Amino acid sequence: MRLQKQIRRRAGFTLVEILVVAVVVSTLLAFTMAGLRQASVVGNRTKCASNLRQIGAAIHVYASDHNGNLPPTSHSSGVDFESAWIFALAPYLDNVDEVRICPADPGGADRLAGGGTSYLLNDLVFDPKYGPFGELIGADNNLYRLNQPSKTFFAGIVAEKRKGASVQNDHVHGDAWDSDWNAFTNDIEANRHRLGESNADRTNGSANYLFGDGHVENIAATEMKRRIDNGENFARPPL
Repeated sequence: MRLQKQIRRRAGFTLVEILVVAVVVSTLLAFTMAGLRQASVVGNRTKCASNLRQIGAAIHVYASDHNGNLPPTSHSSGVDFESAWIFALAPYLDNVDEVRICPADPGGADRLAGGGTSYLLNDLVFDPKYGPFGELIGADNNLYRLNQPSKTFFAGIVAEKRKGASVQNDHVHGDAWDSDWNAFTNDIEANRHRLGESNADRTNGSANYLFGDGHVENIAATEMKRRIDNGENFARPPL
């Protein structure tokens, strides 16, 4: 009889045991959620890099069909927006509407609906330069004239700071990047691939960058800030 009472008393859980189990379960859930978030970041970063590689391949095929000339951005296409690169590359991309949107872009749906893109081309490469009287003063917008394609920045991910989802928002303003991190992050989301919210100077993450030879690099925002603070303008083609 006494043994049965002892067994009945031991059949339940004490408050301490319940609290210990709750802590263990909470800890396991926290690790699981952190792992899922990390996996999502890695997946988006990989898909984004694939998008940029496809854009790079399409640019190369377009250039080969146009004597080496690169597709223009809306900056140089004038009011003929349908000649800008998003439309110009469409025949060279089977799934242009998917490829032009970064999966990590929170404004991706708006850009898709507005005919825009998550990716910005380097205006210092893709747009000819004209003087005050309309005279041509420089043109790096030819694939065959690039001095070091593997070091020439072609495209990056649009910054959240930039407003507008139309086709006109398809290029950076590279001249403003000289030693100016704020100008750079007004164009490029340097920490697009990150866990959680952005920090104040947008350095807690990384972004993908397309180069002239078609390769894509994922570069930490801290490294980009160091380079720009040291006077390197990432947009200027190497001489």
